[in-house]
Amino acid sequence: MNEHERIQELRSLLNQYGYEYYVLDQPTVSDAEYDRLMQELIALEQKHPEDYDALSPTQRVGGTVLEGFTKVTHDRPMLSMGDVFSYDELRQWCAGIEQAVGPTSYSVENKIDGLAMSLTYRNGRFFQAVTRGDGTVGEDVTENVKTIRSIPLVIPYTGDFEVRGEVYMPIAAFEKLNEKQLAEGKPLFANPRNAAAGSIRQLDSRVAASRSLEAIWYYLPDGQHYGFARHSECLDWLKKLGFRTNPRNRVLSDVEEIIAWIEDMAAQRDTLPFPIDGMVLKVDDLALEEQLGYTIKTPRWEIAYKFPAEEAVTTLRDIVLTVGRTGAVTPNAVLDPVRLAGTQVSAATLHNEDMIREKDLRIGDQVVVHKAGDIIPEVVRALKEKRDGSQVPYVFPKTCPICGSPLHRAPDEAATYCVNMDCPARVVTSIVHFASRDAMDIEGLGEKRVEQFREQGWLMTVDDIYHLKEKKDEILQLDKFGEKSYQKLIAAIEGSKANSLEKLLYGLGIRQVGAKAAAVLAEHFHTMDRLRQASLEELCAIRDVGAVTAEEIRTFFDDEKNQRLLAQLEEDGVNMVCLTADTEQSFFTGKTCVLTGTLSRYSRKEAEDLLSHLGAHVSGSVSKKTDYVIYGEAAGSKLDKARQLGVATLSEDEFLQLLPQQQN
Repeated sequence: MNEHERIQELRSLLNQYGYEYYVLDQPTVSDAEYDRLMQELIALEQKHPEDYDALSPTQRVGGTVLEGFTKVTHDRPMLSMGDVFSYDELRQWCAGIEQAVGPTSYSVENKIDGLAMSLTYRNGRFFQAVTRGDGTVGEDVTENVKTIRSIPLVIPYTGDFEVRGEVYMPIAAFEKLNEKQLAEGKPLFANPRNAAAGSIRQLDSRVAASRSLEAIWYYLPDGQHYGFARHSECLDWLKKLGFRTNPRNRVLSDVEEIIAWIEDMAAQRDTLPFPIDGMVLKVDDLALEEQLGYTIKTPRWEIAYKFPAEEAVTTLRDIVLTVGRTGAVTPNAVLDPVRLAGTQVSAATLHNEDMIREKDLRIGDQVVVHKAGDIIPEVVRALKEKRDGSQVPYVFPKTCPICGSPLHRAPDEAATYCVNMDCPARVVTSIVHFASRDAMDIEGLGEKRVEQFREQGWLMTVDDIYHLKEKKDEILQLDKFGEKSYQKLIAAIEGSKANSLEKLLYGLGIRQVGAKAAAVLAEHFHTMDRLRQASLEELCAIRDVGAVTAEEIRTFFDDEKNQRLLAQLEEDGVNMVCLTADTEQSFFTGKTCVLTGTLSRYSRKEAEDLLSHLGAHVSGSVSKKTDYVIYGEAAGSKLDKARQLGVATLSEDEFLQLLPQQQN
């Protein structure tokens, strides 16, 4: 056997030993022997760089440093599950399923509290790992996920293959990580889920490799394509392929047996090696899954039963107010720190003045707290029987705690507002909202950065964002703000100018206008000019826009200060037109297209918007389902992949020739 053959043999051996250790928990060689073989492989690979393989066991330690994460469109959406919170609701759900398809059985599984992930394999080799993201578009985190040692890098199946599951941080690893954070004087992670998500999004894969992440795989999309009739059979096959599945899964048909198993798992919850926040039921019969289908947001064939919130008792030390972007004033409880659902809680929202009065909360009270949905801390009630006379009733203030302006509460509303548009708290939160992902999506303008710029006098209104480039010399003087950070921020700001109208409308923070209403308004009126001239009657006639929302829209556009803001934004070059409306029928209608390289005629954003206008679906990644890859100068791996997969390609000139005459 020569050294090249020995490299392949060592890789095969180490993959097998790793599977036995990390997946089966049944090692067949000692740690010393495993380490000896690993060192032999490292030495041989260094000697023979021509035999480099990104999927070698030696590559799991990380080392790749990324500039950012590429967006990837899922071939199939990664939908969220519906929730039930009581056994009666669970019984009703099961009854509904059986009314639709008859008696059936369910796979009952732990609901692991981690980060949903999709893995794809090509020709039996690990190809890509993508986060769930918004369900349609996720982020490529391949280099970080590759460091999870239980994930097979090579599988005995050579067709295109996708598996979905959960990446999580084991409880023991979470506690060890927080001990390390504490020793180094760094902030503690709130819970294992946050720690796992933060680890997966590290740009340096060595950090992810050091965090002892794990994964369990629980879903094979389109299992019938592989010849299986049941979800449980898919899980058995995944295990045979080398994937770690959950041995605690059960296939049950009687709802009372299911509830008994859920009770059993709830009792074991604190002894499990991973965090769970409920149990999942999936119809086991794949044909029935297909028959039941999906709603817009969730599969009809699965449901999550969420465990009741854990409660704890602590002391209410104070009530403090925060001011949001609309001027809404929210009271918040300051609590003695208490451990709750795996995290330490020291604060909770009290929503409004009425809640404090209805629950008769007093400073110094012993209170019961829980986490709504195991996430949001909430004060349930005061323990009035424990009062000793030292507790002080809370009096809601009449003036803003930030700017001192009078607070206002309308007779028919529960919320209290600071009416000062220039209140510093409103300025910061409104700018942060404007820059948020669902609004103008300006990466780098988070709360701390906005507050820092406001203190310098550079960000006093939303339109000041588009003049930060005039402060380059001053910005570069700030601590930890180098040329690269500055250029990245300015690029994000300039890029936001091309956003479609609905993003701008949502970012403006008009009361009652969320992301959905903003999209409806943009599609109906097409331009900002037409919208701001609309009457109350016109607004009320639009679907999803009621009288209250219409009144808020008119109030916003009638305000002279807002009129000046919009005029300034338009002068700054911010787009005021809906780019997603009026899809035009064309050659590209219904086609999935991917852009790569640099086009001379259009910017990437302009080309994407144009294709969307022409009815195409623009994807960020190439697959067999891609219809066309459109390439310009310096096209890279996407073009190579298209040619490997046999996907049609269009040069920029060919693309231009296929455009409608008015676009060319």
